[in-house]
Amino acid sequence: MQLQYYGESNMGLVRKNNEDAWGMIPELNLFICCDGMGGHAAGEIASSMTVEEVKRVMEDNQDMILAFIENGERSGHSKHDLAKLMEQAVQSACIKVYQEAQLDDAKRGMGTTCDVLLLTPETGFIAHVGDSRVYLERQGKIHQLTEDHSLMNELLRRGKYTQEEFEKTPFFEHRNALTRAVGVYESIEVELFDFSVLPGDAFLMCSDGMSHYLTPFNMSQALQHENPEDIVKEFIEVSRAGGGHDNITGILVKIPIAEDAAESAIARAAEINLSLEVLHHIPLFQHLDYRELVRIHNLTAVRSYTQDELIVKEGEEGREFFVILRGKIRLEKEGTEIAMLQDRDHFGEMALVDKSPRSASAYAAVPTRVLVIQRRDFYNIVRYEHAIAVKLLWSFVQELTKRLRMTTKELSTALDAEEVSDLIEEVPHDDEED
Repeated sequence: MQLQYYGESNMGLVRKNNEDAWGMIPELNLFICCDGMGGHAAGEIASSMTVEEVKRVMEDNQDMILAFIENGERSGHSKHDLAKLMEQAVQSACIKVYQEAQLDDAKRGMGTTCDVLLLTPETGFIAHVGDSRVYLERQGKIHQLTEDHSLMNELLRRGKYTQEEFEKTPFFEHRNALTRAVGVYESIEVELFDFSVLPGDAFLMCSDGMSHYLTPFNMSQALQHENPEDIVKEFIEVSRAGGGHDNITGILVKIPIAEDAAESAIARAAEINLSLEVLHHIPLFQHLDYRELVRIHNLTAVRSYTQDELIVKEGEEGREFFVILRGKIRLEKEGTEIAMLQDRDHFGEMALVDKSPRSASAYAAVPTRVLVIQRRDFYNIVRYEHAIAVKLLWSFVQELTKRLRMTTKELSTALDAEEVSDLIEEVPHDDEED
């Protein structure tokens, strides 16, 4: 896996020292960006210590990483294993920075943001703490993959305020205060994220001294350059031209499309993009942003069925939700066809929240490919991803309300029809009058 990359840090126009730090281990496809904080150059120490400690832990486990890069989960290591390794690396850095701070009163409270990006041929991994950011540019669209761990974001995420309400509170002047940082305490909650990667993807890791000045327009303009160095230097110039109020750091990583693998890369990209697009148009996921949708996509498995193959059986406990990517599915109740589902249709969503038996059997009417989400995986994301959980449960309420209204309307129509039928029966027929 040959990557193109470039990183650079700039002091900016206001600060007298550079508290940002960045690093990489090219042979492991590993990239790190940190933004330190603390007086008397303590932030500089925290960020550089974190970069070095993360590199040390990852290098100590390079056999696992290289095996996964070469063979994926066939290596005997899972995506979960790599994500936990990245968490371990950041936690180890947190302990080191915290212990260093306890030795010198001038360093107490020092800390740093930390973003770690690890790329393998099919999967990318991010470990995230603080308000440095990771962006993805894919097929001309830019997506922010990380969420700032700031006071404002935390209060908005918990639903304490709307954006407009928050701007009127005393907290607004502290809106950028970090709610998570490496080294301030002896341990830290690390946000972990894995996602499918595609040839042609480009990633920007940056400190807030750069992200503060980025807009969709100037990002799109800079990302048109082929050379990662040109892109990073343009972002630095944009940040300095905007005021350069903070240290400025950026790392740009590109996954080029290899000529000998272009056809397979295009096919894989088409399937992943189709899966994300189909999920986006399902009512259950309608309120999710791109980052959250990718998390849902990570739960899915793709299955293929031959013509007339049974998919689910009427009366059995439902544990899976199905979305049709390509094909047709025939629903039968007691042997009678009741519906024919096609591309982008879905069924079985109630199996995600209850254990009721299937109300109908499902068969592949033609060769069919589907996305499948297991109930246990859905429960896990609802349990640990609170922002996603609120959106999913709200969508469930909306969908159930819609179905209740439809059922009420159908019942009302049926009752009206029955009343008309009763009236007709009460009207004397001609032969009865005779």
